[in-house]
Amino acid sequence: MLLDTASLYFRAYFGVPDSVRAPDGTPVNAVRGLLDFIARLVQDHRPDDLVACMDFDWRPAWRVALIPTYKAHRVAAEGAGVDQEEVPDTLSPQVPVIDEVLDAIGIARVGAADYEADDVIGTLTGRAAGPVDIVTGDRDLFQLVDDERGVRVLYPVKGVGTLQLVDESYVREKYGVTGRGYAELALLRGDPSDGLPGVPGVGEKTAAKLLAAHGDLAGIMAAVDDPAAKLTPAQRKRLAEARAYVEVAPKVVRVASDVALPAFDPALPRSPRDPGAVAALAERWGLGGSLRRLLSTLEE
Repeated sequence: MLLDTASLYFRAYFGVPDSVRAPDGTPVNAVRGLLDFIARLVQDHRPDDLVACMDFDWRPAWRVALIPTYKAHRVAAEGAGVDQEEVPDTLSPQVPVIDEVLDAIGIARVGAADYEADDVIGTLTGRAAGPVDIVTGDRDLFQLVDDERGVRVLYPVKGVGTLQLVDESYVREKYGVTGRGYAELALLRGDPSDGLPGVPGVGEKTAAKLLAAHGDLAGIMAAVDDPAAKLTPAQRKRLAEARAYVEVAPKVVRVASDVALPAFDPALPRSPRDPGAVAALAERWGLGGSLRRLLSTLEE
């Protein structure tokens, strides 16, 4: 089980009231909410391995160099060559606490410089010898769905108690493409939440029809240069004008699959790696029942 950790703690932050606080009054709603999420996931799905995949760089420079608008609307401040993501004031201080708690429990927390959590997930999915469940609220990762390899996405609908199981049949029925085709659909359609402009005039349904008719993105662009190909004049013009974008967008939209990652133990811990640190964190941040539930679930 691979967790898109930031996706989950953002959901926890907005789903748990900020009246949930530490003894000193600091909000810990994202921390406690995430611990409850993990406890529920472990209880319901019983993974052998669990990895909390982290955003060590939420807006990698190499992606921005290719498409400057990539996540540009989320930049809160720029400085020292590093863009700061716009994050609620009471969430930012909770992220280091999440890191400390996961480390003390012994849940693998893995990231890589210059890469997003999606890229870590893509790399670990590619390495996996058995089935993989990816837990994320980000549809971008639908591109990894692969029935043959047992790769599916568990997409939170309400908390993590209600999850949409996303397999190839779901992607095909919802979007008209396979899992592998989802990235190409997304780049043609565009995605305002990621600052991807897409091809003007090509929405989701048109993108799916183009992919169905021409096989893949390369086939679509080959059709642009083929006078006999079945494209409307408007489609041919729009795709031709978007050629520069289409040439670079695949590298931005597709998750990386070859990220160099540090050595780590993915096995789900049965007991805390550092009981003393867990006890100290529980007292300092008032983690109470959320932490006890997770530890009890891991023991079981």
